[in-house]
Amino acid sequence: MRKEVKIGLAGIAALLVLFFGINYLKGINLFKPERYYFVDFTDINGLAPSSPVFANGLQVGIVHDIQYDYDHPGHVIVGVEMEQNMRIPTGSHAEIITEMLGTVKMNLVLNLESTTYCAERDTLEGRANAGIMGAAEKDLLPKLAQILPKVDSVMASLNRLLSDPALTQTLHNAEQLTASLNSTAQGLNNMVRNDLPKLTGNVTALTENLKTISDNLKDVDYAATLNQVDSTLQNVRLLTEKLNRKDNSMGLLLNDPAFYNNLSATAANAATLLEDLQKHPKRYVHFSLFGKKERPQADPSIQSK
Repeated sequence: MRKEVKIGLAGIAALLVLFFGINYLKGINLFKPERYYFVDFTDINGLAPSSPVFANGLQVGIVHDIQYDYDHPGHVIVGVEMEQNMRIPTGSHAEIITEMLGTVKMNLVLNLESTTYCAERDTLEGRANAGIMGAAEKDLLPKLAQILPKVDSVMASLNRLLSDPALTQTLHNAEQLTASLNSTAQGLNNMVRNDLPKLTGNVTALTENLKTISDNLKDVDYAATLNQVDSTLQNVRLLTEKLNRKDNSMGLLLNDPAFYNNLSATAANAATLLEDLQKHPKRYVHFSLFGKKERPQADPSIQSK
């Protein structure tokens, strides 16, 4: 075989390998029978050829080509290749989903209630599903727009609070308080280490003394003591009864008004006598240094008689 023929055959083989390799990398298997469908979209959201097509989370095909529908402006026709065994029920539609990282994929939403199936090269309805990013753009961004002014106000208030000298003073006071608490804790530790054993010893001695007193009290004859107390109370009761009767001097003194009045009159007469004795002592006492007894003078009222 001539050299030029060999070079030509090698070039053709390289082109075939390159062709089949590129299609394989795109996910197109030229030797596997497939079904071909069209999907009509108004917005493909950056969908690219060779993008996967999923049904119930499983890849069942790929996007083969994308063409703008010039006959119907605003529409884009996406050609998809499905596996040969994949049959699409009538009433199904396709969605384009944008994921968190920005990747775009097509998802078939199958109408499982239908008993008929679309024919090959039929056109399915395409819908847009923004996915998580779309939901965030629709719901989260407006809320963020409302929250941002409040966050700005909170940050401004926080800045004012942090720049307030009172906060610094409060932190300083808290530091001093912490130091005082540490000192107090050290004092408590020293007391527990040094004074508590002594206190415990004193408590032990006090407990022993109380035990001794309890033992001594245990030997006391409480019955005899109570009998003596009862006898004493009985004597006091008898004394009280005698004081309430009039058959004795103390009873008469406490209960007989006449006896009391006589004692009062006697005391009054004695007081009068003492008073007269102080005023006129010569009437009752005669005293002379030489023993001469003076003759009492006659009462003028007697002489006149």
